[in-house]
Amino acid sequence: MAQANKVLFITQEITPYLPESEMANIGRYLPQSIQEKGREIRTFMPKWGDINERRNQLHEVIRLSGMNLIIDDTDHPLIIKVASIQAARMQVYFIDNDDYFQNRLQTADENGVEYEDNDARAIFYARGVLETVKKLRWCPDVIHCHGWISALAPLYIKKAYCDEPSFRDVKIVFSVYDKDFKNKFNPDFADKLLLKGITKKDVSVLGDKEVDYATLLKLAIDYSDGVIQNSENVNQEVMDYARQSGKIVLDYQNPDTYVDACNELYDKVWETENK
Repeated sequence: MAQANKVLFITQEITPYLPESEMANIGRYLPQSIQEKGREIRTFMPKWGDINERRNQLHEVIRLSGMNLIIDDTDHPLIIKVASIQAARMQVYFIDNDDYFQNRLQTADENGVEYEDNDARAIFYARGVLETVKKLRWCPDVIHCHGWISALAPLYIKKAYCDEPSFRDVKIVFSVYDKDFKNKFNPDFADKLLLKGITKKDVSVLGDKEVDYATLLKLAIDYSDGVIQNSENVNQEVMDYARQSGKIVLDYQNPDTYVDACNELYDKVWETENK
């Protein structure tokens, strides 16, 4: 039976680069555990401004950097950095940009004020990861997305990048956490998403109003093959939407069963689409 042998993790947080949390710990230990089960992995996260580059020995990968991504009619340079977690024999790729990530935290600033351009940051991150994977000439079988910052990756993979060799046959798993955002994205968010291969109909779930957290995750679910409830308490509207969608849903797992459940889910979504 064919297996999903290559797994790409598009993650919001990874310890030790960020303080320990449920998401950061999963970002650190799930890829390692999946690699130890014999699968090949790649892992990405944003280069948030509170990541200490010197202490964590990040360095720029010149051959992968240098591209500009156009978002809302403005060019934004894509910078790729990399570091290694020696104990896990695992590399982590970082998506960086002076406007979106340098000297800036995750969802909100030091005073708890959410960034007004979080919508554009999510666009840049998703497209930056996919462009970098293309340059790596690596073809994942399954892509596992963690956190709201990764929520646009499923749409782009299934619509804008579907003919790319790296993503042509890929399956997507999206994890829902309890970390959300409170402010809404601007009503023109749907227009910012449009690329070749993406039409207004493809993002119709967004409507023409301000986009909240639940609506953003519904868009991710629309283009995913499997959904995981990753925190014990998550947005119930989102999980109800996932279950009603007919997609494969993995209920919340305790830490003892989580890795094995994810490992089995990767093959399950792969086999469902490749009979």
